Amino acid sequence: MHRLLALAAGLTLATSPLAQAQNSEPSETTKLALVAGYKALFTCSGYFTAGQTLPEIQSNELSGIYVDYRPLMNRVSNARIDEDNRSVQVEFDNSLPPRTAVWRPGIGCSTLPVGAAPDMTAWLPSFSNMPGMDEPDNSTALGDNVTLTDNTFALDLLGVPVSFAFDGSTYGQGTRTSAVIVLHKGQVVAEQYDRGIDRTTPQRTWSVAKSLTSTILGAAVYDGILGLDNEAIISDFNKGGDPRRTITLRHVLNMASGLESNDPGSRTDRLYFGGAAVADQLADRSLEAVPGTRFKYSNVDTLIGMRALREAMGNDSAYRTFPYTEVLQKIGARHTVLETDWNGDYISSSQVWMTARDMARLGQLYLQDGKWGGEQILSPNWIDYVTTPAPAQPEGEMGYAGSFWLMNNVDGVPSDTFAGFGNRGQYMVVVPSRDLVIVRRGFDVAGEPRFEIGNFVANVVGAFDAAEQARLAAEAAAAALEEEATN
Repeated sequence: MHRLLALAAGLTLATSPLAQAQNSEPSETTKLALVAGYKALFTCSGYFTAGQTLPEIQSNELSGIYVDYRPLMNRVSNARIDEDNRSVQVEFDNSLPPRTAVWRPGIGCSTLPVGAAPDMTAWLPSFSNMPGMDEPDNSTALGDNVTLTDNTFALDLLGVPVSFAFDGSTYGQGTRTSAVIVLHKGQVVAEQYDRGIDRTTPQRTWSVAKSLTSTILGAAVYDGILGLDNEAIISDFNKGGDPRRTITLRHVLNMASGLESNDPGSRTDRLYFGGAAVADQLADRSLEAVPGTRFKYSNVDTLIGMRALREAMGNDSAYRTFPYTEVLQKIGARHTVLETDWNGDYISSSQVWMTARDMARLGQLYLQDGKWGGEQILSPNWIDYVTTPAPAQPEGEMGYAGSFWLMNNVDGVPSDTFAGFGNRGQYMVVVPSRDLVIVRRGFDVAGEPRFEIGNFVANVVGAFDAAEQARLAAEAAAAALEEEATN
């Protein structure tokens, strides 16, 4: 571990290509290092976490990626999988070691820093006490063996928008849907998967992870570990007269920390694919605005929140198990994995792998006012917080609060609808007024027109409303016939 720490510390110096790239255009070597890291990480997660074949990884994870990465992907080597050490290496430069991603039980894949040799995986933190989730959960409506609810009206009418979601054109030309699941009152009323995907197949959530992170932090607030309005939430902001000490958990979950985050598209490639550490990415961000007064979407804000949990707990073992024991296990999300950096910090702004059913469970937790199986996981006040527009709002038709998007001004969508959105077409949508959870997963092409989630949700809600009307009409007709027969 000390060798890895020493190496990583050296990589943050001004002589490091990645450090230079933070404030300037990345060098060619740095670009290739990032692309090689991308290939190593997604091959590792796709192979060891999701159980995909190499052709599936190429099609699902390494195609349709960031536009600027595409021409460089063929300039790095093919991924080399080391079955014995559960790792993946990708060559990118003759003078430097290959980029390496390593898989560990319970936490998936982590990327080593640029310059780290593959054998340095031995110095990664141990996670031997990670809780297991071997037993299937068949105790709820979303148990692994549960099939569709026998609701003829809903199945017939919901089948139209659900099937159209897979045609690659109705909701956006060239979009590629991998999974759709619709819940009503916790029951599965529609579910469909693309070839090679099923209810046990996890995909990367991308930024839907931010909504999961909010949930984890909400559980920590409910347990009294964190406070929503406490200041100086991480030690880097609590030194001397550092003005960043006024940043609160509420600010970062509302994307209103006021911190600098000028990476295009809010990308944090040096962390995700370059092997940088979360803590190093947070320390040097300066204020651009008074906390709480400006909305600026940023991965860094989410990472600050999760880092605050680690520091507040003061026990790395407890920190690493908390998301699983206090949220995921309690809702039966047994196919979800949160990935970490090499220093053990969760990269939960994006690097989470989750099945469609697990994502639906997360949405259902909010429909149930933060309660699952009789146990309160989140305070009802937390539900109010993540559904009430924050003081500083983004431009456009979507609002924001507590790391959830608010679909309160989208045509055809009920105004109480809120959602988690992620890159490449990941959507978890909660419609309280209809008791619906709608999940759409995809492998859409990054940078191209998105899946039209607003139209899809409007069509699903419309189909469900029509199904309910048909059901009520049928019940009324049956009651009338029964009354006529008795007279």
